Amino acid sequence: METRLDRYEGARDNKIQQLHDLIMESKRIVFLGGAGVSTESGIPDFRSGDGLYNQDTGKNYRAVDVVSRSFFDKHPEEFYDFYKTKLIYPDAKPNKAHKALVRLEKHDKLLAIITQNIDRLHQDAGSKKTIELHGSVFHNHCMDCNKRFSTEYLVSQDGVPRCDRCGGIVKPDITLYEENLDHEKVDAAIKALKKCDLLIIGGTSLTVYPAATFVQFIKHNRVVIINKSSTYLDLSAMLTIHDSIGTVLDQAIPKRWPKETGKKSTTKKKNG
Repeated sequence: METRLDRYEGARDNKIQQLHDLIMESKRIVFLGGAGVSTESGIPDFRSGDGLYNQDTGKNYRAVDVVSRSFFDKHPEEFYDFYKTKLIYPDAKPNKAHKALVRLEKHDKLLAIITQNIDRLHQDAGSKKTIELHGSVFHNHCMDCNKRFSTEYLVSQDGVPRCDRCGGIVKPDITLYEENLDHEKVDAAIKALKKCDLLIIGGTSLTVYPAATFVQFIKHNRVVIINKSSTYLDLSAMLTIHDSIGTVLDQAIPKRWPKETGKKSTTKKKNG
């Protein structure tokens, strides 16, 4: 929900300028992103009015239950009916938010992108410092022999995909409800957070744990929230912007960076 202040264009522009200034004066930025980062690429989020969890599955189960480990184990065929149609978007392309973060990385200001998304759009845009907390739909493995499979293989199989070597069930390398996150990824995220001098949180309602509590690991109050709906951190953040994350980051992160100043000239002065 936008604030009254955000309705005034002048106030909105001022906030984007503030974000620009914070970015330019920072050297170790961490971006923590959620499903809202990918909605502008045509991938639905989970909890909004039109999100996946509020859609009718046409079955006797809720969408939120389908993406649990217990459901996967008990009803693999129903899981894959949902998974193949609702969670894989092979034609999705990076949007302005993904591309803006690449610019930030190229200028050595970005420590890490910590994403809750499983769509690989940050990497497709060119980001190399991405921590995928919940895994990726583009990695799959046989649960019996651990052979790796592409998403194309998984989608091409009718019903439950099976390993072509041992016949075991192929499982996506994503973290389902009731499963623990990869501790190495969590440790890497926390390490980056502890080093950052600016944390930008975007496209997430901050209701999914443990990402919702990551702010506790930073040692300052330099936190920016960019999200269309409100979060529990809105009032304590240094800056809160209720707007399109693609638009905000595209405007706040320069496309052309100013030349570095303060370096000594290597050109010798000519004698008078």
